[in-house]
Amino acid sequence: MFLLLPFDSLIVNLLGISLTVLFTLLLVFIIVPAIFGVSFGIRKLYMKTLLKIFAWATLRMERGAKEKNHQLYKPYTNGIIAKDPTSLEEEIKEIRRSGSSKALDNTPEFELSDIFYFCRKGMETIMDDEVTKRFSAEELESWNLLSRTNYNFQYISLRLTVLWGLGVLIRYCFLLPLRIALAFTGISLLVVGTTVVGYLPNGRFKEFMSKHVHLMCYRICVRALTAIITYHDRENRPRNGGICVANHTSPIDVIILASDGYYAMVGQVHGGLMGVIQRAMVKACPHVWFERSEVKDRHLVAKRLTEHVQDKSKLPILIFPEGTCINNTSVMMFKKGSFEIGATVYPVAIKYDPQFGDAFWNSSKYGMVTYLLRMMTSWAIVCSVWYLPPMTREADEDAVQFANRVKSAIARQGGLVDLLCLPGHLDSAHLWVGMTCY
Repeated sequence: MFLLLPFDSLIVNLLGISLTVLFTLLLVFIIVPAIFGVSFGIRKLYMKTLLKIFAWATLRMERGAKEKNHQLYKPYTNGIIAKDPTSLEEEIKEIRRSGSSKALDNTPEFELSDIFYFCRKGMETIMDDEVTKRFSAEELESWNLLSRTNYNFQYISLRLTVLWGLGVLIRYCFLLPLRIALAFTGISLLVVGTTVVGYLPNGRFKEFMSKHVHLMCYRICVRALTAIITYHDRENRPRNGGICVANHTSPIDVIILASDGYYAMVGQVHGGLMGVIQRAMVKACPHVWFERSEVKDRHLVAKRLTEHVQDKSKLPILIFPEGTCINNTSVMMFKKGSFEIGATVYPVAIKYDPQFGDAFWNSSKYGMVTYLLRMMTSWAIVCSVWYLPPMTREADEDAVQFANRVKSAIARQGGLVDLLCLPGHLDSAHLWVGMTCY
């Protein structure tokens, strides 16, 4: 018979007590509030504390930069880095001064090496246009102790570096395991809960259970990101038989909206874990999933969506008509598909606060797993959501004009730049309607 030594027994008991306390805290402060949709204000207190720390770190960084004569770049209000404009002549003189010991007065007006400077400037102008900027992370005016999110970050002082290191330990050793546990709990409950609800007979009770299972699980997933969301004008929330359209910054936009409303999702059928979740969800709620072979057929997509919105008993469809993620500074061209159906459109504006973590998903740079890891190791996800009054297509409007009018309203409310063009790199399904799920 295997016997535990007194010291080993003590460790096992302490571990058991720790796990029990942790589970109890999760249950009391996170899972139960998520079920009833209430908050104890802990996240807001956490956010206020972080703001004070960020303000101190920024002041310390600016003071250190002044002492060392380092230039600090300030972003525009839309989050794009603003560099002091200089003339071509001044820049060429600066390059010659740094690369030659000759007096500037003796140098000719043009040298053969200047060709390389003009080539570089031309390439920068092409690559750094107004549209391309929207596919890179926005720059912060203040430092949030995440070195990946500030252009000005560099070694300033030992005290600031120690604070940054302490933040790394907190985010990776405490917040990350906690958030992974919450995400696993939320996804597991979503799969199990919707599967069980799917076996109930159709009726009001099934609709009631499905709605609250979805809301509970999405709220738990929101807490897995330490998301602090402020919803405005809730009386304008989307209603059955309509289409909810929103600007698109991140895949978590779906969770942000679904934790405050009950929607039918639109997307392509996937395999793996996503496929398991989709199959479970559709048993409890009439989501609109398309097979890979169907998703490029515009007429079929239009028919399925039209049939859904014509049934006023069905949930509002959630669509992101941009069809791709934009970096939280702008709204790009809306695809016209969802505006041709003839349903009432409920615009929603989403604006993230990048001080606590950058929610933008640069899909060309990060895979989904890497992106989620970055989200779960950020301080928090803070955003505001505005529900705008419902809009309908006017008699003298075509679908494109209607889409532009809705887009302008969203940009205005969210304080975003209203841009018209978008590089054509999406497949035909996304180009026509935009999708909800990935």
